[in-house]
Amino acid sequence: MKVIIIDDEPKARNLLRILVEENCSKITQIFEAGDLLTGVEIIKKEEPSIVFLDIEMPEHSGLEILNFIEKDVVNFEIIFTTAYSEYAIQAFQLSAIDYLLKPVRPNQVKEAVDKAIDFLGKSRLNHKLDELKQSLSNNNFEKIGLPVTDGIKFVNFKDIVMFTADGMYTSITTLEDENLCISKPLKHFVDLLQNIPIFYRPHRSHLINLKHIKKYVKSDGGYIVMDTNKTVSISKEKREEFLQIVSSI
Repeated sequence: MKVIIIDDEPKARNLLRILVEENCSKITQIFEAGDLLTGVEIIKKEEPSIVFLDIEMPEHSGLEILNFIEKDVVNFEIIFTTAYSEYAIQAFQLSAIDYLLKPVRPNQVKEAVDKAIDFLGKSRLNHKLDELKQSLSNNNFEKIGLPVTDGIKFVNFKDIVMFTADGMYTSITTLEDENLCISKPLKHFVDLLQNIPIFYRPHRSHLINLKHIKKYVKSDGGYIVMDTNKTVSISKEKREEFLQIVSSI
């Protein structure tokens, strides 16, 4: 399997090459480029399966890559390498795009490559990049990319009713009463959406969208009824906090 490393810093390229060679046995050839346009030419010629792509480079940002490649012939996965802020990292995660935070670590490289291999041919890269660029440009997150069986499904925050823990999986209920089973624990979504104010965790097993609360019932210790008529428990230690929050909505 072929990969290419596109980064304007020779030391960064060399380090990443070494980490890939030492930790990713499925990679058989590694190409390098010091700028985006040179990298694009190599991609067209060699057709690598994975592109390691720095974002901040002279002349052209890595985010512009699809401006120089026909979108309907994209057959590779991108792993961005970046020193971006925490805010930007949230944009990557919500767009379901993988990244390596500089300085790069060996276990991160192996995990990112394994994930990219799993997504080859089914990740809707064009859509993911569009969502990423939109999130980075307007500082406004509106969607989350969810890894499903046949690729990535983008769902608007406003259409999500609740997240429910199911062991190491999470069940996501949408307004259409669709239930998506995602192979990530609830904690992943709690951490990812902690800065999105419409989401609240009233119980260790649930993360709910406050905009889709239908009713609060005081009996039986108190519980919430969502717009889909599903009920959600409220833990004792969260009850007073929850009532303060809903009283201000």
